[in-house]
Amino acid sequence: MFATVIKGYGFELVILLLNLIHRASSAVAPPAPKEVPSEYSWDEKGPPREAKWWYSTFHTVTAMVGAGVLSLPYAMAYLGWGPGTIVMVLSWCITLNTMWQMIQLHECVPGVRFDHYYDLGRHAFGPKLGPWIVIPQQLIVQVGCDIVYMVTGGKCLKKFVEIACTNCTRIRQSYWICIFGSTHFFLSQLPNFNSVSGVSLAAAIMSLSYSTIAWVGSLTHGQVENVSYAYKKTSGADYIFRVFNALGQISFAYAGHAVVLEIQATVPSTPEKPSRVPMWKGAVWAYFINAICYFPVAFIGYWAFGQDVADNVLVALERPSWLIAAANLMVVIHVIGSYQVYAMPVFDMLETAMVKKLNFPPGIALRILVRSAYVAFTLFVGVTFPFFGDLLGFFGGFGFAPTSYFLPSIIWLVLKKPRRFSSSWFINWACIYIGMFIMLSSTIGGFRNIIADSSSYDFYT
Repeated sequence: MFATVIKGYGFELVILLLNLIHRASSAVAPPAPKEVPSEYSWDEKGPPREAKWWYSTFHTVTAMVGAGVLSLPYAMAYLGWGPGTIVMVLSWCITLNTMWQMIQLHECVPGVRFDHYYDLGRHAFGPKLGPWIVIPQQLIVQVGCDIVYMVTGGKCLKKFVEIACTNCTRIRQSYWICIFGSTHFFLSQLPNFNSVSGVSLAAAIMSLSYSTIAWVGSLTHGQVENVSYAYKKTSGADYIFRVFNALGQISFAYAGHAVVLEIQATVPSTPEKPSRVPMWKGAVWAYFINAICYFPVAFIGYWAFGQDVADNVLVALERPSWLIAAANLMVVIHVIGSYQVYAMPVFDMLETAMVKKLNFPPGIALRILVRSAYVAFTLFVGVTFPFFGDLLGFFGGFGFAPTSYFLPSIIWLVLKKPRRFSSSWFINWACIYIGMFIMLSSTIGGFRNIIADSSSYDFYT
């Protein structure tokens, strides 16, 4: 039943995307865009616009350099040296380009700021169609990330305690996920992005630290005995699905686009110095940090362990024990901050729906109710389906590929209408086709692997 729903939704999504692409390529110019005030914000004052350019750096690093970096060697094990390197470099270049597009489109209408992805979608595709295109994809990214971070936080917390206290009584992994999730019932009550800046900064520092430990630890560990870089031995069909899932794992690592407009909304803007200038400066630094985290972890981790690398490279490292324990604790601190960065736009959307649709009075009671219910939902799903690698692939394809790889390019073609056969036109179409392939293949691969792995998994252990 669930598989049928997924397939039906996927078919409708493909038809919708093809219609959008046809519209983007049409030679007939659409009517002049008319700005429609956002229906999704009940706070009339809007977000505080006091952030500096470096705020955007560590918010973007926190949103992007997450748990997915630890699975990159595992993705390389299915793709191999040549294809894996190409996909890694191509993904970095494509998503940097689409990040630039999002930043430029934030104020593409003079005097108007599109503070949310769905606001930009409404402007590009119309007030009725726009939210249906953007909001489902954005929610998949944000909720999917939070579910994966619940799993990651619990697993790494378990690993940290087991290394730091070898004589302690071992408890179930599901309990550790619950312990990790309990912290978010408190942190989720912080009101907005600016209020989580300290948490986000700590998370960004931790992400750089544990990524460094992962690749330095792999380098120090050296190659395992009889290391092999041959493709994994499995059936042909299973291997194809695993390759598809690996593409999703890589796309999961480039997830910051879903919240980039919300981050830019906190940056002040004037006609003399529009927000895109400091925001782009912060994004470039974020992508530099991204590169020094992703590429060494992916390549050195694969070099050290070959086709037998685990889906979380830190799990394969056992010495020195104190350093591996510290790295796992850093992951825990990082995903605490990342969870909040992705949850904040969802909180705003849910609270707005409660106020405008259900006439719920805004205030502390609303915040506690909505945010606690959301944390409880993501915690339940994370405890029930703790398949780290498979979740990365599924959510990476289903949500991250559209929002990071090709939806910004479609919006750019619709609004900017670059000259046909120009370099911009070719680049955007290349992003669209590559992104659509990654979306379809990794969604299929991730979903199939979740089903396959769940058949042999003992739930709530």
